Amino acid sequence: MMDRRQFLKLAGAGAAAATLSGCASKRGGKAPVEVPTDKMTYRRNPKTCEQVSLLGYGCMRWPFISGQDGELSAEIIDQQAVNELVDYALAHGVNYFDTAPFYCRALSEKATGIALGRHPRGSYYIATKMSNMGLAGRGLSPSESYEASLQIYRNSFESLQTDYIDYYLLHAVGRSIDNFKERFEDNGVLDFLLREREAGRIRNLGFSFHGDLATYDYLLSLHERVHWDFVQIQLNYYDYKANKADYLYAELEKRGIPAVIMEPLLGGRLADLGGHLGERLQQRRPQESVASWAFRFAGTFPGVLTVLSGMSYMEHLQDNIRTYSPLDPCSEDELALLANTAELMLKYPTVPCTGCQYCMPCPYGLDIPGIFAHYNKCINEGNISASSQDENYRKARRAFLVGYDRSVPKLRQASHCIGCGHCVSHCPQGIKIPSQLHKIDHYIEKLKRGDW
Repeated sequence: MMDRRQFLKLAGAGAAAATLSGCASKRGGKAPVEVPTDKMTYRRNPKTCEQVSLLGYGCMRWPFISGQDGELSAEIIDQQAVNELVDYALAHGVNYFDTAPFYCRALSEKATGIALGRHPRGSYYIATKMSNMGLAGRGLSPSESYEASLQIYRNSFESLQTDYIDYYLLHAVGRSIDNFKERFEDNGVLDFLLREREAGRIRNLGFSFHGDLATYDYLLSLHERVHWDFVQIQLNYYDYKANKADYLYAELEKRGIPAVIMEPLLGGRLADLGGHLGERLQQRRPQESVASWAFRFAGTFPGVLTVLSGMSYMEHLQDNIRTYSPLDPCSEDELALLANTAELMLKYPTVPCTGCQYCMPCPYGLDIPGIFAHYNKCINEGNISASSQDENYRKARRAFLVGYDRSVPKLRQASHCIGCGHCVSHCPQGIKIPSQLHKIDHYIEKLKRGDW
């Protein structure tokens, strides 16, 4: 792990990095109400010289249609809302859109393709993935795995209404070297994708990493043969120290491989810092959101090509556009403040869930991300009490229980987990989900009984 001096030295280099927007000056004063249309910060792809917007649109959280009862439909994406978000993003300089075959219950690629297909193909870059995770461990022969993977690949072109993919990723690699070999090497899929890149149907080839560092090192050892054009990693000011994101980034920078950043907000936790943690950041920049600190941190690194955000709401899109129009890189003093914030967060027992929903659907109907989100929110806001003797106990008890019933329907709460473990192998964060759910349910039962 890097010490603070190394942290500041590496990240602080971004403050002097030139960006294609031509400007990285401080905004100063009150943030403008209007959203700039011509000040987006761009980063240069060293291979293609493309100008990629520093803000990338993550398409895994498109809005769904709400029924008369207010419940979201699990089957219908709100295409009109998606179109409006995409139109607004393009009009304000965002040109990178990241999706995958199974995002939004396998509906994201099609919805993204419809929205983008209304615009000139050269005005945006599409990123999607070889999401063949479910093929591993099923006893398929290499030829069967190859054909099934190719079908996933072909479906993406059809859903996205395109004849080439700008940025194509091997999806969610990192569980183990053997898992990677089974999914991509033993069956010939990686060699196929290299041929597709040579033919121009893939413009840039990379991978998204979750998990084991030995697998990460193995993948980078292939760089001499594969020539990775980019790599997608999880990087934010919490993970930088806690989960070795510093190592992930440094290894890419060493090889000159551009980094695409996912989870800059750590599944929303860095946008909703309660208590004194959030107050410290807001006092420093009172006219800017707490979330903007996380985006500025990620964008400060000069080797970052784009920072992804899954923006379901227009206000989130607008706030992020302001943050990067143009980027005001974090100063060394601000990086020190964020490093200290991360250190304080490590003292809170939050569940490291990013809300990616890879664990869903649960075969027993639980809303796993919703349960963890409520629990983490209450911790961040101070609405967790270890004892009924705490001065804050009554307020915290009510806030937790009332908020839990409002945010998670009773039939989808933690009490219904039977510990089947179906979700565990799908979690890129390596969370022991049943254990966490049982711990939360035990806490809830104690709150209900007042039994301490």
